Amino acid sequence: MADNVLLAMVVLRVMAQYQRLAYTTYARGGFVLGVVVFVLGILGHTLGPALFGPLPAWELTLFTAMEFVGIALALCSPIVFGIVLPLIE
Repeated sequence: MADNVLLAMVVLRVMAQYQRLAYTTYARGGFVLGVVVFVLGILGHTLGPALFGPLPAWELTLFTAMEFVGIALALCSPIVFGIVLPLIE
């Protein structure tokens, strides 16, 4: 039983050494996701009241939060996945 666990740990360690994350894919995907969230927040702020009349306060808060989260995600994803994680590895 202990031999099987030890063998599994060795195999996982060897696999982890040769497995590379696609940092560029994650950086681009995070940036695009951030831009999409930001644009949805802006569109909700501008088109929501124009199409549906006055919106409740919680919806305006949601759209504002989407704008800030979208900006943060679009700025942080390339830094984290494009610079920091490849340097750590």
